Amino acid sequence: MSELYAVRRGRLRDRCAAAGSAAALVSRPANVRYLAGGAPPGAVLLLGPDEDVLVCPGTSVADPADGRPDEQLRITVLPAPGGDAVVAAARTAAAAGADSLAVEEHHLTVARHRALASVAPRLRLGDLAGAVEQLRIVKDEEEIASLRIAAEITDQALGEMLESILVGRTERHLALELERRLVDHGADGTAFPTSVATGPNAGLGRHRPSDRRVEEGDFLSVCLGANYRGYRCEIGRTFVIGTTPADWQVELYDVVFAAQRAGREALVPGAEYREVDRAARHVLAAAGHGEALAPQTGHGVGLEIEEDPQLAPAAMGKLDACVPVTVEPGVHLPGRGGVRIDDTLVVRPEADGGPELLTITTKELLAL
Repeated sequence: MSELYAVRRGRLRDRCAAAGSAAALVSRPANVRYLAGGAPPGAVLLLGPDEDVLVCPGTSVADPADGRPDEQLRITVLPAPGGDAVVAAARTAAAAGADSLAVEEHHLTVARHRALASVAPRLRLGDLAGAVEQLRIVKDEEEIASLRIAAEITDQALGEMLESILVGRTERHLALELERRLVDHGADGTAFPTSVATGPNAGLGRHRPSDRRVEEGDFLSVCLGANYRGYRCEIGRTFVIGTTPADWQVELYDVVFAAQRAGREALVPGAEYREVDRAARHVLAAAGHGEALAPQTGHGVGLEIEEDPQLAPAAMGKLDACVPVTVEPGVHLPGRGGVRIDDTLVVRPEADGGPELLTITTKELLAL
């Protein structure tokens, strides 16, 4: 694993050198973890001219869920209470003779950026922009293996809930049960706050669970995901409670299912991000649901639940192999409810069987 992290840091160092920066300071937690193997709270990573240093606040508390730092790194722990790790890293870079430092301006506050300039006035500050995020888009097979396990845990938790009695229970209760089951099956935690929506709430994206109780005839939509070794997946499913689905429910479900299938089938290396979105969006628009659609059909996943690429109408770029994404179209009818169907997949070439479906819970419209 140490060699893997060293290779990742080497790729970033090459980018910085090409842009004229002698050193780089990575502060965004997911980026620190990607390059260092572990990211204690508040830690930053300095890619210096001579060595790479993980600078940790003295108040950081080790947590296995934050990962284990690469043994090749030098680790500096600031006194507790101590100064800002970002400022300390800049001092280290200046002391090592660096004349320039690329930083993540999109993550640093204005105050921290000013502090950098004041403690190391001879350092020419540049912007890393989204360099690390771009490196993270294509996953290696070890990252995909962690995503695969996260998906297995998520499928298990959801499958167990579907076997329980649901009528009369609140959205909030069901969400808490799902989150407990994720941890019981080996998750480090949830990938994002679990959403459970019933009746008129069903189909709303990222609905915050309420005290509304499940009733017969309701649509029930759930969206959840496990965090396993830092990698996060997502699944969304919609069911009908306690009775045969009504005609309008079957019709709406079939349309969303067709849109989701069209999006999944568009996931091929070389496909434009916006073409994947268009494939799913066209099906829903043709059925008369184009006015209230979500701004995107899906997004990348990994160390964060929402990463690049974005599968949206104006998104620029093309898919590569080994890029994990969600495909999650949905329709919500105000006052009635709606349908969301959401999977996590990995883009694969046709020669390898096409997109790899990680979340395998049935997409059949079940009456629970």
